[in-house]
Amino acid sequence: MPTQIAMEEYAAALRQGLKEKAELEAAGKRTNPEVLDELLPDVATEMTRDLGLVEIPADRIIGTKSAGRITAFTPQFRPLLEANSEFASKWISLCDAHLGSTGIRDPIFCYEYLGNFYVQEGNKRVSVLRHFGATRIPATVRRILPAPSDDPRVQAYYEFLEFFKTTKLYTVQYRRPADYAKLLSYLGKKPGEPWTEREIRTFKAYFQYFQDAFQAINTRGEDVLPEEALLHWLQLYPYADLGKLSAPELKKTLASVWEDVLSSTRPDTVRVQTRVAPEKRGILDRIISPSLEHLNVAFIHQLTPATSGWALGHEQGAEYLKESLGDRVTVRSYYGANTTEDALYAIKEAVQDGAHVVFTTAPPLRRATLKAAAEYPRVHFLNCSVDQPYSSIRSYYGRVYEGKFITGAIAGAMAQDDRIGYLASYPIYGVPASINAFALGAQLTNPRAQIELRWSCVKGNHQADLFADGIRVISNRDTPVQSGMYLDFCSYGTYLLNDIGGLIPLASPVWVWGKFYEAVAKKLLSGDWKNEKTQPKNYWLGMDSGVIDLNLSEKLPEGVRTMARILKKDLATRTLDPFFRKITAQDGTVKNDGSRSLPPDEILHMDWLCSNVIGSIPTVGELLPMSIPMVRELGIHRQTIPMEKEGPIHEDIDRIR
Repeated sequence: MPTQIAMEEYAAALRQGLKEKAELEAAGKRTNPEVLDELLPDVATEMTRDLGLVEIPADRIIGTKSAGRITAFTPQFRPLLEANSEFASKWISLCDAHLGSTGIRDPIFCYEYLGNFYVQEGNKRVSVLRHFGATRIPATVRRILPAPSDDPRVQAYYEFLEFFKTTKLYTVQYRRPADYAKLLSYLGKKPGEPWTEREIRTFKAYFQYFQDAFQAINTRGEDVLPEEALLHWLQLYPYADLGKLSAPELKKTLASVWEDVLSSTRPDTVRVQTRVAPEKRGILDRIISPSLEHLNVAFIHQLTPATSGWALGHEQGAEYLKESLGDRVTVRSYYGANTTEDALYAIKEAVQDGAHVVFTTAPPLRRATLKAAAEYPRVHFLNCSVDQPYSSIRSYYGRVYEGKFITGAIAGAMAQDDRIGYLASYPIYGVPASINAFALGAQLTNPRAQIELRWSCVKGNHQADLFADGIRVISNRDTPVQSGMYLDFCSYGTYLLNDIGGLIPLASPVWVWGKFYEAVAKKLLSGDWKNEKTQPKNYWLGMDSGVIDLNLSEKLPEGVRTMARILKKDLATRTLDPFFRKITAQDGTVKNDGSRSLPPDEILHMDWLCSNVIGSIPTVGELLPMSIPMVRELGIHRQTIPMEKEGPIHEDIDRIR
């Protein structure tokens, strides 16, 4: 009889509830649902919006409006009161209706706040329906709007409200700004673009399918949301695959990138390393990464050395590696990785050729590198970029600001007045540090020096404008290789305009990638490489490792040349720190009182400019279209860059310096 079945269901639900309560007590966690009145004691009428009848995700119901009945439930709304209680009798009656022909018809009434729901009427209905596995529950919803703030969760919620207008989906609730835009881009939709009923149904089904795989993988209950995991998965696999992959295949793909999912949702775990240091390795590490008698090294380039100074610099690094290690290494280079698909093809070819380690030499190759790392877990992958929160690949870049500090000092000494021009590349990580280091270097030799800042990533003929404005010394992009020819071009490095209109080269930082490649190869050959899959590593290398050097023009006065050499020696030995001094930003904020060294992470993530810099960091709307992909990849405010469907990844990579 139905009543007897309902009583048995209550007994089963009660057992589950008591078990849940015991586990929560043992973990020191709350044993009852959240209470909205405790979270928000005062809710003004203007903060609320009535949404009417909505189907809400059952797992988003996390609490009650008031504290009146919370002792009857666990956080999962499982019952806690004895079977002979009035509460149990009403629960059993509702269960009887649910199992019979009548069903539970009345919607619950609840409040929504930051994407979660708090029940005012219908707690027992929620308990019964969730006991039987309901994924959605009809509800009359009143929304409470949070006060706008800089809190990332609140910013993400206001982005959700725009997402909700066109989708009516509560299914995904991101905690970080810009994640909704990323999701839409991976789905091939634009912000504000209407969704058809079929698209909504398809997404609900696909996301539920992905959630099932997520729950099977997330056995340790990591603090990561399924929608956050989906974002990372969609970087590597097309959305349509959710309708093609079998459940085991989907679990396999998610398992292969799981550590990257975790590290990408915990960006505070990124470790900025300023040298290629020895690593402590256990027995398992020595089994996975034993010492090698011979190392096969592959380089994947977007362009060719003949068409790109950036590619030429890395190719010269590969030649340096061959010369330094001789027959202990075999080096192969692969060109034309101009799309993610082309890059994956080149990497596959490299792996088939026996590569033990693959260097992808440009930031836009990151996605292909991530996917390859999942497909070839025994191969080591490094991508030339910075601030990447992934543990399956390592990134590497140069601390160019050290060289810029010296060229700033040279510019201050060579400028006939107090004005110096600076042509910056992109507002990406490390570039504000280079601008500021240059400005501080200029103050070293000319305390009154003012840096007139322009950006090559925005519209304009900036070099000509600076010259027309009477500025005679300009810092431009840096030379990609040690050869002096790039410095002599006077479209690279720091140079001056003489009295007869000629350009005179002065100096430039240069990249010596071979030093880094040699260090990595030696670590792999010796077995001194720890396969650490939980800790993202970003190598950010400078003059102390030889990766950043300085080209000095023969036309530089001898006294200035001597000063530059002294500064270079002191930077290489770390006896000089450009930022160990009192530093004031443009807005008057004291960034350093002169009593400390700035840590590498703080320098890398600078998003401000020194007080003697005239100019500003460009906004997204000011960027040239060709500049947006690079800024989206490495920009200091990359979360503000609108996402778009993926196309060719080619761009002027030579401008990133």
